[in-house]
Amino acid sequence: MSSNLETGALGEDLAASSLTEQGWEILDRNWRGKGGELDVVGLDGTVLVAVEVKTRSSLAYGAPALAVTEKKINRLKRLFGQWMVDHRGQVPPIEAVRIDVVSVLLNRPDGPAAVPVIEHLKGVS
Repeated sequence: MSSNLETGALGEDLAASSLTEQGWEILDRNWRGKGGELDVVGLDGTVLVAVEVKTRSSLAYGAPALAVTEKKINRLKRLFGQWMVDHRGQVPPIEAVRIDVVSVLLNRPDGPAAVPVIEHLKGVS
């Protein structure tokens, strides 16, 4: 059985790969700021996006995205602001910013366990 850290790392890898396949440019992963971490920061065209990745190996504790509470979103906003200050002048011109959640379910309840379900929720805040 894998640890929560291994499960989370696998989910973040799957999420980053999925975003890259959709044409995103990944700018940062696992960036640590005061009070937390941003899993992924990327460009969706001209939109700068902070992405929270939630991974679960089953639905025993509910869908992964349900773990992203209002408190967590507020923390992400603060961290995203820190990231933007720290990377001022290093990001191409953008038109907007957004916070997304990518939910990764490793063991599908309705299919083969080897095929994860990845759901991308845009603009959660």
